[in-house]
Amino acid sequence: MAGLQPTVLDRFLRYVRYDTQSDEASTTYPSTATQLVLLRDLAAELKTIGLADAAVDDFGYVTATIPATTTKAGVPTIGFIAHVDTSPEMPGAGVVPIVHHAYDGRDLVLPDDPTAVLRLADNPPLADQIGHDIVTASGTTLLGADNKAGVAEIVTAAAYLVAHPEIPHGAIRIAFTPDEEVGRGTDHFDVAAFGALYAYTMDGGVRGEIEDESFSADAMTVVFHGFNTHPGYAKGRMVNAIKVAAAFIDRLPPDALSPETTSGHEGFVHPYVMQAGVERTSVRLLVRDFVTAGLKEKEAMLEHLAREAAAAYPGARVECIVEESYRNMKEVLDRHPEIAEHAREAIRRAGVEPRTHPIRGGTDGCRLSFMGLPTPNLFAGEHNFHSRLEWVSVQDMEKAVEVIVHLCRIWHDDKK
Repeated sequence: MAGLQPTVLDRFLRYVRYDTQSDEASTTYPSTATQLVLLRDLAAELKTIGLADAAVDDFGYVTATIPATTTKAGVPTIGFIAHVDTSPEMPGAGVVPIVHHAYDGRDLVLPDDPTAVLRLADNPPLADQIGHDIVTASGTTLLGADNKAGVAEIVTAAAYLVAHPEIPHGAIRIAFTPDEEVGRGTDHFDVAAFGALYAYTMDGGVRGEIEDESFSADAMTVVFHGFNTHPGYAKGRMVNAIKVAAAFIDRLPPDALSPETTSGHEGFVHPYVMQAGVERTSVRLLVRDFVTAGLKEKEAMLEHLAREAAAAYPGARVECIVEESYRNMKEVLDRHPEIAEHAREAIRRAGVEPRTHPIRGGTDGCRLSFMGLPTPNLFAGEHNFHSRLEWVSVQDMEKAVEVIVHLCRIWHDDKK
């Protein structure tokens, strides 16, 4: 597959310059109009490479078909999916990508902020990248490899397959989605219309990774109600909801059940947004566990601590609201082991050793799997997600393209 590297790199460098941050507070879909600019341009690009049915629907989803090159019966339609939005947790406008050619293990000082330094000592995966070309941003924004690396890989694989009709494969469906970073990437995704039996998101990290197990996830909002009055005349009357919320947060375990104290298959609770006022203060928390039943246990603990905090402030009251986010994809994918097995074989054919581990997070594939489209996650080469130290290896992106192409053929050859 000679010639993929400059192509996938050129696309990636072009895509990351689009400002596509999503917005959790927005009530529109997509949550930001800027995402639509890239989505529409992607649909046009897919048509240019020969996917005649490429289109953007009313919700911003881009879909397209790589037509089958075989008449063999029974070959399933498979799909490849990536999201265009970037995290709202870090600036995403004005991204200046930098290619650090032939990485040699040195510290990479990002020029727009000399305090932003990508160090091998802090980033063990860089040890496998000696000699590779590393792409970073310039130090004040995220890069957008999450998930524009996956977008570039899918478009490049599509162009390669169209240019090589001698490769036998069934119909291949492509989708690019908005708003994955704010948990809404599949809110309006039409699985039946997409028409694939199985799919893969290209939204993972280390070269060779297959992720077929994820957190189950809820979001919990704890709202404390107090009473506000003039502070000069507040004695015996004011109930400060900010202090009640602070007492609640102070009751959370200091050495367990948090992102900074857990790893592997350990779940956590994570307060990450507070809207504070004397009359009303809300705390929004992420609740995560690899066992879905464990979510209820953690939510019961949080409600107990919240009511305990409110009880310490006479006149305060509290309400707890739980919203389902996604569930562990393993519950679905274990019923379809061939999906991950074919991915492992495709990775081997690309000359890479497959690795499997749980995602301490989620992808669009988590919800899609429960919507009837079993969808594990494959590596895209992304590292330091949601960070100004985000980086990706060009050679890893190239390998991801190879994996997509091999997967298309493997699903064809599997049907005797």
